[in-house]
Amino acid sequence: MKQKIGAIQMATGPNINANLGEAERLIKEAVENGAKLVVLPENFAFMGQKDQDQLALRESDGNGPLQAFLARVAKQQRIWLVGGTIPMVANDPQKARAACLVYNDQGERVARYDKVHLFDVTLPGADERYHESATIENGTQTLVLDSPFGRLGVVVCYDLRFPELFRTLLDQGVEVVAIPAAFTAITGKAHWETLVRARAIENLAYVVAAAQGGFHLNGRETHGHSMIVDPWGTVLAQVPRGRGFICSAIDREYQESIRRNFPTIHHRRLNCHF
Repeated sequence: MKQKIGAIQMATGPNINANLGEAERLIKEAVENGAKLVVLPENFAFMGQKDQDQLALRESDGNGPLQAFLARVAKQQRIWLVGGTIPMVANDPQKARAACLVYNDQGERVARYDKVHLFDVTLPGADERYHESATIENGTQTLVLDSPFGRLGVVVCYDLRFPELFRTLLDQGVEVVAIPAAFTAITGKAHWETLVRARAIENLAYVVAAAQGGFHLNGRETHGHSMIVDPWGTVLAQVPRGRGFICSAIDREYQESIRRNFPTIHHRRLNCHF
């Protein structure tokens, strides 16, 4: 059975209303092109001048305008919606959780994933430093859930660099992985496509990666190149830079055939435990 999935690409700024309006417009365009599952990028609703700005937007679990927006759009458009990330209340009162919420086509929240791996790095050869853990509290749980598109897993951005996380999802039966992201221009150019395709190939899974892509008012530049990749590693659709969307059909029978005839995931001899 073939169904269409979509990814939204944005260049989010500090104006929440403008960002939400842009997100809804792009979601509607993806739906008009047949998408039944849509993935938003990381930080789709807000990117402030500094990381601490997002703390003022923290929402309690189950209550807040960003959660209401996601629920409304999912219901109105009759789609499953992977809601990028929004800041949620953390155990540490000085931090937030980078939460990815999943809504079904009735507008009901069916899952939540909190970003596990945090981006604390200095980029080689560049005067760019990131210390995500200063404002974000990491999650500790993985997520795979049943959906009309197969077993759906969710990871966020920097999680992409940790194959053991994906192996944990595979142990839970993952078939499609949604990746909201905001890769930097430097790391994206060097590694983004390689990593996205590798995770698809290694796990014989569909991967739908929704990225930030462009210049942001805080001076940051993100790589973009949102893509949908099939279990053989073929890029089915891609947006280079700027705002836009992509859609592509996923073929469960094709995936089952690959997993049956090229059963690398059953030939594993070592196990990873999260």
